[in-house]
Amino acid sequence: MIDQAEFYKLMKDGGIEFITGVPDSLLNDFCIYVQMNLSSKNHVIAANEGNAIGLAVGYHLSTGTVPLVYMQNSGLGNAINPLTSLANCEVYSIPMILLIGWRGAPDVNDWAQHKLPGHLTPKFLECMNIPFRILEDNIGSFESLKWAIETAREKKSPVALLAKKGVLAKEKKEQSSFEESKYTMNREEAIKCVIDNTPEDTVFVATTGRATRELHELRKASGESHRFDFLNVGAMGHTSSIATGLALGSKNRLVVCLDGDASTIMHLGALVTAGTIEQLKLLHIVLNNGAHESVGGQPSAGQKIDLTSIAGSVGYKTIGKSANSKEELAVAIKELLKNGGAGFIDVRIRKGARSDLPSLKVNLIELKDEFMSALKG
Repeated sequence: MIDQAEFYKLMKDGGIEFITGVPDSLLNDFCIYVQMNLSSKNHVIAANEGNAIGLAVGYHLSTGTVPLVYMQNSGLGNAINPLTSLANCEVYSIPMILLIGWRGAPDVNDWAQHKLPGHLTPKFLECMNIPFRILEDNIGSFESLKWAIETAREKKSPVALLAKKGVLAKEKKEQSSFEESKYTMNREEAIKCVIDNTPEDTVFVATTGRATRELHELRKASGESHRFDFLNVGAMGHTSSIATGLALGSKNRLVVCLDGDASTIMHLGALVTAGTIEQLKLLHIVLNNGAHESVGGQPSAGQKIDLTSIAGSVGYKTIGKSANSKEELAVAIKELLKNGGAGFIDVRIRKGARSDLPSLKVNLIELKDEFMSALKG
């Protein structure tokens, strides 16, 4: 792993004063270092990658400096529109550096959801005429950073640095333990409470990260089937949209969306879509720990905003406040199930996962086939 302090010093010496992006596990130590060393006006954790590109464009327009945007390579999907139709050299010609965690690189054995994005990442950059280099070691990475700063200024357009595993984060990410918090529940306890207070044939959709693993393990521990569970292992921010589509197609069955706060915020407009559909049998539950926990625990805005009021304003039925304990969550579920229509609960929880939580080792196609068969039955 490269020296973060030296890497940051090179950025600062090169005139980079504004950094924004969406945290990624392959950039974990870089993200933590930046969070500790830059003010909230010079480092902004964005809602999604397109949002980050827009922030970088605005900062460059006001200062003339070269900003840096970080993301996981899967986030390029959110960034393509503003990169091609705004920052491109034939439009407004905005210099910036894209620091991209390269999950699923061809020489890395990665999870299924990272393989195709990993294969396509260099091709996407080539198609967008974005020059790039690969960060692989200390000396080479420093030279590549200098190249990126000079090239962005010279070409007045985006350039990219692809960070392979272990370059800007430890090879093995430390498992976070439960932290002191004013909130009593952890995520796994909240998920168990939801399972215990909903009908047996409820359909569950769990967001990418630890929520999928914990739902899967809770089913396994209790000897229950996984057949009514859809595990969204990728596509962060789209879990509630998947759940809404399921609710539209499963008119007589309750659909529960187990979402994260950062995931909900990433595509907040999806709340408007679900909230304005009449008689939707959907219960959208946000497991809100105020963090991007699955990629390193960087803070999110989840516990700084009133998600309940936002959801209520676009048509969801709510209990008018967050649920902060198992008892409050159980009461909220029962109340919203009586009312009918789309319901929303912001569940405030503490960060952390148990140290023995296993990785999710399942055949995704088989899981999907079993899920679809269960819905038909």
